Amino acid sequence: MDQKSRILALRDVASQINSGGDLQIVLQQLIAAACRHANWSLGSIMGIDAAHGYAHVIVRYDPTLIERSLPDKWELATSPSLIALQRNEPVYIRDARESAEFPGYRKEAFERDYRTVLVMPMNCKDWEGRPMVLSVIARQVTDVCEDDLAFLGTIIHLGAVAVEREHQLEAQKVSAQRLERALKAHTSLLEHVLTDGSVSSLSAMVGTMLPNPTVVVDFTANQIMAGKSPNATLFDDGSWQEAASTALARPLMKAARDAVEKGTTEATSLFLDDGKQRFRTTARIEGLTVDMQLVGALIIFPTSHEFSDLDLLMLDSAKFALSVQMMRSFIRFRFETRTQAELFFEVVEGRWRNANDISQRAQRLGLSFAAPQQMIVVDFPEKTKAFGGASVDVEHTLSRIMKQASLQSNLVGIEGGVVCLVPPESGKRQERMAKLTRRIAEELGRYFDEEPIVVVGNRCSTLSDYPAAWERCVRMIGIGRSFGLTGAISAQDFGPLPMLVAACEAGDVRGFVQDSIGAIADHDRENGTPYLETLSVYLQEGCRSQACADTMGLHVTTLRYRLTRIQELFGIDIEAPEKRFAVELALRLHGVIDNRSSART
Repeated sequence: MDQKSRILALRDVASQINSGGDLQIVLQQLIAAACRHANWSLGSIMGIDAAHGYAHVIVRYDPTLIERSLPDKWELATSPSLIALQRNEPVYIRDARESAEFPGYRKEAFERDYRTVLVMPMNCKDWEGRPMVLSVIARQVTDVCEDDLAFLGTIIHLGAVAVEREHQLEAQKVSAQRLERALKAHTSLLEHVLTDGSVSSLSAMVGTMLPNPTVVVDFTANQIMAGKSPNATLFDDGSWQEAASTALARPLMKAARDAVEKGTTEATSLFLDDGKQRFRTTARIEGLTVDMQLVGALIIFPTSHEFSDLDLLMLDSAKFALSVQMMRSFIRFRFETRTQAELFFEVVEGRWRNANDISQRAQRLGLSFAAPQQMIVVDFPEKTKAFGGASVDVEHTLSRIMKQASLQSNLVGIEGGVVCLVPPESGKRQERMAKLTRRIAEELGRYFDEEPIVVVGNRCSTLSDYPAAWERCVRMIGIGRSFGLTGAISAQDFGPLPMLVAACEAGDVRGFVQDSIGAIADHDRENGTPYLETLSVYLQEGCRSQACADTMGLHVTTLRYRLTRIQELFGIDIEAPEKRFAVELALRLHGVIDNRSSART
């Protein structure tokens, strides 16, 4: 074939290859054009699966009219295809019937009556990502020159360009389809939200939209909604959804809250144990917020699939829809809480004027001040107060505790805590109230990772009883915070002096202590002397020298020497009753203040 004929042939090949169709048609036209224009009798294009050791026939050109069953795959060990790919150069078998290097071709050469084989790499891949080779066959022994290889190589290059174009078109088609699905899903999510659908049904939609297993955490309803299982070997979808909403609900909620609180966007490590199965995994946790308040979270478990830009678009749509859906519950909760809290503080701060008005407003809000009640005040830990939205699902936990204790209660959310209004307990039944407050502290302690302070107020029979009861609760919480206490506390936990310190101005108390015994405390701290301890024990023993010496393990002469030095150095005179009382009070107050300072540090 002369040069002009080959150029015209290439033009014809390009027209055939680009005449349209999918990848299969392009490859079929390519092998047919290569055989016809390069004068080969038969041909095929194969995809090389090196991992499994086979060359798979994708298309064939065989104009033989006789139908026969032909193999669709070749072992690479008996095929020149792998050699052509590895060397990236043609493999030429001049006479397959005489070649011992490739026994598969030798056997088939006799069966199909051919002689010469030429295998060339194509530098492109099929739809499964396998590299391809083109193989052409002549029935007679055929010599191949450099011009023949260049001509066939050009045909293959034109085919490779067409294959790459088909891959790009297919990728664009898939991308367009995914974008269309994303837009439809976004529209469906918004329609669901606008029709006031439920969070659970919306969560199911999100689970089908995203390629990864997901769990939706709704803090407004204290609810977990799981989709596909993140570990199919341990859980099928049904058992995973059951475990996530029951045994795994607490650790999933805690992990979600902790991750959002830390503000991390990295994968979070999770250890999940439902009592039957336990496994460790990682997850991406996206917070769902409304008005800077946490209302929920979306937990996304990893798969081999990497998040694409469209997946991120779908994720943003899902987060937006879930946030809006949860917003209704959150706004309803916040409105009710704020309205109840306003009425409650009118009562406890004594700002009401008409008892009937208070009664009617309370009835509309589900509260009642007509029957006797006690206040259980829960003061959240400091780190929780700084983290918005905690009281949304705390109310569900407290409601469950009250229900299990068979107590009718009204819950009022306040800033940094919650108030439970319950029927009063008296006499022996007060122990029941103590157990209840301990349980509240323990349950919420596991929830917050730190126990809140829980105190019980006095019995309130009329509206006028609430301010004093509230003031007492606030005072006890303040004392507990100053002493570093947590959990359920009562006045019996302190004694009278801490209550006195809390009731007085701290500056006045410290000034009295410093004026009375401050010099002794400073001297002991700087010189390591035991004068303050000696004076304290001496007063505790009723100013009896021998009893004090025995308690401290001293000789009575040593004790008298210390007392003399105390009087000489600091002018402390404890002979007069009023001065002795002042020193003893200062010593006790010093102990309270010193303990409180230690608790703070």
